[in-house]
Amino acid sequence: MAKRNRQISTVSTENSIGKMIVKDLKRNKYKYLIVLPVLIYLIVFAYKPMYGIVIAFQNYRPFLGISGSHWVGFDNFKTFFNDVYFIRLLRNTFSISLLSILLGFPAPIMLALLLNEIKSSKFKKVVQTISYMPYFISIVVVCGLLKAFSQTDGVFNDIIVAFGGQRSNLLSVKENFYPIYIISGIWQNIGWDSIIYLAALAGIDQEQYEAARVDGAGRLKQMLFITLPGLMPTITVLFILRMGGVLNVGYEKILLLYQPLTYEVADVISTYVYRKGIVEANYSFSTAIGLFNSFVNICFLMLTNWFSKKVNKTGLF
Repeated sequence: MAKRNRQISTVSTENSIGKMIVKDLKRNKYKYLIVLPVLIYLIVFAYKPMYGIVIAFQNYRPFLGISGSHWVGFDNFKTFFNDVYFIRLLRNTFSISLLSILLGFPAPIMLALLLNEIKSSKFKKVVQTISYMPYFISIVVVCGLLKAFSQTDGVFNDIIVAFGGQRSNLLSVKENFYPIYIISGIWQNIGWDSIIYLAALAGIDQEQYEAARVDGAGRLKQMLFITLPGLMPTITVLFILRMGGVLNVGYEKILLLYQPLTYEVADVISTYVYRKGIVEANYSFSTAIGLFNSFVNICFLMLTNWFSKKVNKTGLF
C-alpha cells in the first residue's frame, strides 16, 4: 500500500512539473525564441565539433574517417611530451602570456581610472577615440607596420640612434621580440579593454564620492577607497577569465612577426600546432596538443577562481 502511494505521489509530482514547464514555455515563448538561435549556434559550432577530439587518441587518416582510423591511446601525448621542442614551447608560451598579463592587464584599468578623472567631456571623448582606433586595425596591417618600423632604416631605429644607440634589424634580435610583441599588444587593446571598466565605473554610486568630499577626502583617496573597490568585482572576473586562457597566445601575430633567428624565444604552442596540423597535416598530433593546451587552461581557471574566492570571496562560479 505504501509503495503504491509512493508511485502515485511520484506520478503526480511528474505531472505537476510537466504542467509547470508547459506553462512556462507558453508564458515566455518569445524569450525562448530569441534564445533559440544562440543555442543552435552553440550546438552546431561549439558542441558538435567536440566529437572530433577523439582523433587525439587515434592515428587519424581523413580517407578512413574517425570510425575507421586506428586507435593509439595516449601515444600522441607521449610524443609531444618527449618532443625536443616541448620545454621550449612551454617556456615561450608561459613567458609571453604571463608578461602580457603582468604588463597588459593593468593598462586598461589605469586608462579607465585616468579617463574617469577627466572633467572635460570633449577631451575625454578624443582620448577614448584615439585609444580605441588601434583595436580596429587589421593584425596584418599592424604587423606590417611593426616590420617596417623595426627595419634598419625604420622609425624605431631613428629613435634609438637619437639616444646614442646603433641601428639593427630589431625583429632579427631575439632579445627584442618580447618587448615589441607585448608593447604593441598593449597599444592595440588598451582602449577597447577599458570599455568594460568605464561601464563599471559608471555604476558606482555617486553619493559615495559626495560623502567622501564632505569628509575631506581628496581625489587620490576617493580613487583608492571608492573607485578601486567598486571596480574590484569586475577586475576579479576578467582576471580569472584571462588566466583561463593563459596558454592561448595568439598565433597569427607571432606567425607574422617571427623568423628563424627568433624561433628560440618566439615559437609557442599555437604556432607549433599550426605547423603540425596545417602545414604537415598531422591532425591527430596537433589535436592532442590542443587538448593538452585546453586542459592546462581549465586547471588555471579553476585554480585562479578557487584562490579568488578564498582571498576576497569573489569568483566566476
